[in-house]
Amino acid sequence: MSAGELQKAQCILDAEAEAIRAIHLNDEFINAVDVLEKCTGKVVLTGMGKVGLIAMKIGTTLSSTGTPACFLHPGEAAHGDLGLISRDDVLVTFSNSGKTREVIETIDRAKQLYKVPLIAITGHPRSPIARKCDIVLSVGQIKEPCPIGLTPSASTTAILALGAALTLSLMARKNFTKANYAKLHPGGYLG
Repeated sequence: MSAGELQKAQCILDAEAEAIRAIHLNDEFINAVDVLEKCTGKVVLTGMGKVGLIAMKIGTTLSSTGTPACFLHPGEAAHGDLGLISRDDVLVTFSNSGKTREVIETIDRAKQLYKVPLIAITGHPRSPIARKCDIVLSVGQIKEPCPIGLTPSASTTAILALGAALTLSLMARKNFTKANYAKLHPGGYLG
């Protein structure tokens, strides 16, 4: 690898770090933690593509830190998996563009059937998805550092970091302890 390639790679890491540093939390973040803390059902997370994988990861972290959570694939929601949601749940949507058709359809169906609280995590706080949700957490519009400016990388890093901040803030609010953690991690290195 040449020095020029190393410099370009360092620029990518710098762009990823800057995407996280640029996130500005506000009262909506506290409102989201409040809603999640009061949830008597489970937290259902949904998103499409790469950001859907981030949603899935945040769901597993919620579950392992004392908040029942699961991932609902928005494409499968229209084919029966919408039954995963119940009226005691909270739906958290992930979409950087805020325009993902399958996520919009999942939101609309969840609103019609269950009237659950809706939280959006997005890069566009005035997007169609954001307008449909009760609480909007935004990472802002992020320029992707890939050579063609399209590959989700800095945006997904920022969304992951925001989801982690939400999850760990909820964990702290619930006073989730090492003893609680041990009960949910009986195997592996953490167990």
